[in-house]
Amino acid sequence: MYLTEFAIIAGFAIAIALYRSYSGEKPQEFLANKVQGTYERFVPYSFRVVREKTKQLGQEYTVRQYAMQVGLFAGFASVVTYLYFYNLLISIIYAVVAVSFVPYLAYLRCKKVYSEFIFEQIQVYTSNTIMEFGTTQSFVKALEGVKNSGVLENPVLADVQQMIDMSYDNGTIDEALEYMTKLYPYYIVKNMHQLFLQITKEGARDSADSLENMQLDIDLLVESVYRDRIERKTFHGSFIKFGVMLYLLVMLVQYLLGRDTYLQLLNRWYIQVLMHGILVINSYFLVKGEKYYYENVGAE
Repeated sequence: MYLTEFAIIAGFAIAIALYRSYSGEKPQEFLANKVQGTYERFVPYSFRVVREKTKQLGQEYTVRQYAMQVGLFAGFASVVTYLYFYNLLISIIYAVVAVSFVPYLAYLRCKKVYSEFIFEQIQVYTSNTIMEFGTTQSFVKALEGVKNSGVLENPVLADVQQMIDMSYDNGTIDEALEYMTKLYPYYIVKNMHQLFLQITKEGARDSADSLENMQLDIDLLVESVYRDRIERKTFHGSFIKFGVMLYLLVMLVQYLLGRDTYLQLLNRWYIQVLMHGILVINSYFLVKGEKYYYENVGAE
């Protein structure tokens, strides 16, 4: 009873604190503004960049989707931990901790969307530059053709313009190629730039076969990357199901031992430590898996 009263009082305290700064908006607008304000103050700059691009691509979660995610995390964490400890306060603490991972997972998801976008832009940059070079027989003119074609978006578009400016300023393409290779360390970029540097130094004679082979390499890479995305998405779904099932093994333990026996075991401190350890290790396993899934997009 004490814990229930504590939860109710805490809820009222939070509501009063929010009301004190209420400025007349609708409740959902007020809450959204509060969250956005906190986000702008504390979120890393890199998160803002990738999240803004995710919004432009139409792949950012809506407020409703984030609210559903928060509710799902809090609900699942509270139910599971209650089955572990039969303690409301512990369930509330774990629910708050689970919800605190929502921004981190959002950051990882936005990074994945941004990485996939950049890879697609790099694929367009390399493929179109090769095609333009076949017509112009000039690397700088090829870059200008790609820039003016409207197929690129920032930041790659701005970087291509920087390459053009550097080429004209220096009279050579060496520094421009080095600039782009360091900025986008994909092996298709490095290989294409090395090929163009070789062609520029030795002349454009008999370069058609080399450029065609380079284009084939790019096409094969793109095909393998998209195949990898499909396979990883399937594996990711299975991984999440497996992780969730590990949490629910405590139900099997209670079924085998009996609920009363399990509750008696919980009175021992080392059993409590063991159960907390199981939860932490399983959660770490899931978070590391999510990090790997979102960060390693298989494009490099």
